[in-house]
Amino acid sequence: MKASELISKTIEELKKELDEACKSLFAYRLQLNTQQTSNTAKQKILKRDIARLKTFIQMKKKVK
Repeated sequence: MKASELISKTIEELKKELDEACKSLFAYRLQLNTQQTSNTAKQKILKRDIARLKTFIQMKKKVK
């Protein structure tokens, strides 16, 4: 997920993507705990995406 993609989105769209990212991270954590996957780098990427989305939501709220 790139910042240039997030700039053009509305707050509602960002919140929807944040919800999907949180669900994705939860599902991935379950996979890690049940040893269905061994790619631990994906967890770091998902956490960064969530932080990026939260940052853009806050930025958009301050602009309004």
